[in-house]
Amino acid sequence: MILEHISSPADVKALGLDELNTLCGELREFLVESVARTGGHLASNLGAVELTVALHRVYDTSRDRLVFDVGHQCYVHKALTGRRELFGTLRQLGGLAGFPKPEESVHDAFVAGHASNAVSAALGMARARTLRGEDYAVVALLGDGALTGGLAYEGLNDAGASGESMVVILNDNGMSIDPNVGGVATHLGRLRLRPGYYRFKKLYRAVLGRLPGGRWVYRFTHRLKTAVKKAIYPCSMFEDMGFTYLGPVNGHKVEQLCTTLAWAKEMGGPVLVHVRTVKGKGYTPAETQPERSHGVSPFDPAVGPGLERKVDFSYILGHELVELAGKDRRICAVTAAMAEGTGLQEFASAWPKRFFDVGIAEGHAVAMSAGLAKQGMVPVFAVYATFLQRGFDMLLHDVALQGLHVVLAVDRAGLVGADGPTHHGCQDVGYLTQIPGMTVLCPACFEELKAMLRSAIDMEGPVAVRYPRGGEGRQYPAWSGEAAAILRQGTYVTLVSYGTLMDEILAASELLAAEGVRAEVVQLHRIAPLDAGPVVESVRKTGRMLVLEDCNENGSVGQQLASALAQAGVAPRALILKNLKNAFAPQGTVAQLRRLLKLDAESVAEQVREML
Repeated sequence: MILEHISSPADVKALGLDELNTLCGELREFLVESVARTGGHLASNLGAVELTVALHRVYDTSRDRLVFDVGHQCYVHKALTGRRELFGTLRQLGGLAGFPKPEESVHDAFVAGHASNAVSAALGMARARTLRGEDYAVVALLGDGALTGGLAYEGLNDAGASGESMVVILNDNGMSIDPNVGGVATHLGRLRLRPGYYRFKKLYRAVLGRLPGGRWVYRFTHRLKTAVKKAIYPCSMFEDMGFTYLGPVNGHKVEQLCTTLAWAKEMGGPVLVHVRTVKGKGYTPAETQPERSHGVSPFDPAVGPGLERKVDFSYILGHELVELAGKDRRICAVTAAMAEGTGLQEFASAWPKRFFDVGIAEGHAVAMSAGLAKQGMVPVFAVYATFLQRGFDMLLHDVALQGLHVVLAVDRAGLVGADGPTHHGCQDVGYLTQIPGMTVLCPACFEELKAMLRSAIDMEGPVAVRYPRGGEGRQYPAWSGEAAAILRQGTYVTLVSYGTLMDEILAASELLAAEGVRAEVVQLHRIAPLDAGPVVESVRKTGRMLVLEDCNENGSVGQQLASALAQAGVAPRALILKNLKNAFAPQGTVAQLRRLLKLDAESVAEQVREML
C-alpha cells in the first residue's frame, strides 16, 4: 500500500509515475470506505483524485496558496497533507472539518464553504505577494458549477486584466460547459498543451519584432489565428479576459496533468487550465448517479449511498408547494442549484414551466423573483439560510423597497450539523427581521409548515418561512394565524422560543414541573413583525424570562423582546438570553451542538434553577 506511507506532499513528489497511478486507485478506495463510515461529500472528491495528486506533485501547498472553490472536494488534499488518520472523525464534533480550514493545517489556504469566490480570494493573495515582494505561487481551483455564479466572472475579469502570475484551474465535469466538438478542436487542445508551442510562439514574436515591418506582420498573423481559433475553439471568453488558456486536459491522466500544471506555473501572468473530469469517477454508484452521491449519510460501500427520500421539512415544503401550484397558476418555484436539497424536484416534474433553477446565483435568484412578483406571479425561492446571505442586498433593494410579494422558503435555518460554521443558518434571524415590511414565520412541525406556507402565499409583501434541516419532533396545536401562543400556563418564569427549539423549551418545562416549578411557555409563530404583547404580559406575571434561540445574539429576538419589556416599563427580576452570543458554532450533530452550546432542555432547566 502506497497510501499508508504518504504523510506529506513530499512523499507524493518522491513517487514514480506508475506509483502515482497506483496511489490514485488507493485514494479512491480510501474515499469510499471513509465516507461510507462517516458520511460526507463523495462524488466530487472521487472526480478530483488525479487532479489533487498532480497539484501536490507540482506545488508546495505549505507555501504556495491553493484556494478551493466551495471546498467540498478537498478530502484528497487533506489525506495527502498529514490528515489521513483523522478521517474517522470527518465532520464530527471536534474532528476533521469537511471543508478547508486554515487553523487545521498550514496546507489549507482559505476557508471555503460557499461558491464562486475562489478567483477573487486568490487574486487578493497574488496582489499581496507582489506588494510584499514575496515569491510563491497562487492557484484557484473551481468547479464548472461555480461559473453559474456572477462573482466568479467578477474575479476572472479582474484577474485577467491584472497581469498577476496566478493559475485558475477549471474542473469541468461536463455539467456547465459544453464539450469541445470535432477533431480540429481536440488537435488544437493537444498542441496548445505542449511547451514547444509556447517556446515557438515567443521566438516568433521576438524575431518579427526585430525585423522591419515585423510588428505589423505579427499583428496580422495573430489576428488571423485568433479569428480562426474563435470559429472552431470555444475558449475565447477566458482569453478575451486576459488569461492564457490551456486545455482541455484529461483530468484522470496524472502525467498529462503534471506536465500541464508545471508549464502553467512557469508561464507567468494569469493562466486558466481547463480540466475535464468525471464526477464520481471509479465508483459505479457515484459515477452513474453523481447528484445522489454528492452529500451522503453513512452507507454500505457494496451497495452505494441510499436513494430513499426522507420525509423532512424540505420534502414537506416541496410536496405542499406542488399542491398549491395546482390551485394557483401564479405560483413559481425558484432554486439556486439546490432542487434536490430543498425538496423542489417534485415541483420541477409537476410544473416544469414554472420551475426555475438559476444556478449558484442567489442574488440573481432574489432579483429575478422580484421581477416575477412585479409582473403578477408569486415566486417561492427555496434556499438554504446560509446561502440566502448572498442575496441580502437584493432583498433590501429589489424586494422590500418595492414591497413585492416574494416568498422565501428558508431551509436549514439554525444549526445544521456536520457541515459546520460555513453552513449553519444562524444569521438570518438578525438580518431578515430588520428588513422593513418583512414577515418571518417559524413553524415548529410539519403541519405548521403547511399552514404557514399557505398563509405566506396569500399575504402581501415579502414573506420568509424559516424551518430547520431534518424531521419534526413534537406535534403542536393547529396554527390559526396568531403571532404567538401560550402553550403552558405558569407563574415562576416565562420560557420563550420558536421553531423546533420549542421541543427543548417544552421538555425543560416538563423537567421543571417535576420539581414543582411551573413555567409559562410562549411559542412565537411570527418573529417579524414581532408582537411582543403576549410575552410582556407573561413576564408581568412571572417576573422572569428566558429566551432560547440558535442564532447570534446581536439582532436576536431575545434582544428585541428585552427592548419591548423596557419600553413597556416591565423590569424582570431575571433575564437570560440563550443563544450563540458572538461566535460561530462548530461542526457536530444538532443534538451534540445543542448540548455543547447549552441550548438543550437540560441546560435550560438548569439555567432556570439558577435563576430562581
